[in-house]
Amino acid sequence: MIILNGKKIAEEMKEELKKKALALREKNVTPHLAVILAGTDPASFIYVKNKQKVAKELGITSEIIEFSELVREREIIETIQKLNADEKVHGILVQLPLPEHIDKDKILEMVNPQKDVDCFHPENAGRLFLGIPKIFPGTPLGIITLLERYGTHFPGKHCVVVGRSNIVGKPLSLMLLQRDATITMAHSKTKDLGEITRQADILISATGKRHLITSEMVKDGAVVVDVGMNRDEKGKLCGDVDFENVKHKVSAITPVPGGVGPMTIVSLMKNTVEAATLHNMKHITRNK
Repeated sequence: MIILNGKKIAEEMKEELKKKALALREKNVTPHLAVILAGTDPASFIYVKNKQKVAKELGITSEIIEFSELVREREIIETIQKLNADEKVHGILVQLPLPEHIDKDKILEMVNPQKDVDCFHPENAGRLFLGIPKIFPGTPLGIITLLERYGTHFPGKHCVVVGRSNIVGKPLSLMLLQRDATITMAHSKTKDLGEITRQADILISATGKRHLITSEMVKDGAVVVDVGMNRDEKGKLCGDVDFENVKHKVSAITPVPGGVGPMTIVSLMKNTVEAATLHNMKHITRNK
């Protein structure tokens, strides 16, 4: 059984991104990520600070623009418009969730698709659906990168994705389909979930339900990816998968923490560096 160590692979990717960011800075282009944080969600604060820490390691400029829980929608929109127009800003990320009175979809649509490093804009989501993506969402990209770097081959494999969110389940299924995997999507209304998950060569759970996936629901020798981030009764971090009982049956599995989480953040940084690279190429073309 192999532990799919996202922390280790993320460190390898960081070294690669440091070199790319340095090469851009030598051309007077410093990758720049702007994060909009509204409200008081404690998990969001931790996540954003982690992103800022990784950005600093890589030589990426990051700024956090904070708003109170009572922020007006117009204020956020005006801020995004300024960031869209700022040529020094290459990536814009709106940290979710937003306060309840804010129209999330309206806000996400305001971000310039070329600076949408989360891949939440309808244009980027549509391009992913059509198989002509310019950018990939962070968590699905991190999952696939992690699996590929451990030698996973997708063509012909039966991948079961549990969870249908726009952030993980849906885009991940499309990305797996583009790699010639056979996809089954399951969710909260799926009947006999275990009957379906036991068919999976690669099982990915992204539901946010603690220990939803038990050993009886997993095929011998399967690859299991746990995207969940939950707390047990003692407050300890755990995932959707009952790791201790499942790990003995599988060929590979991600831990929580240290699996998908680090891959998500480094994938967002990868998107930022690539956005800066694309901006630099366009700038050179304009000046020819």
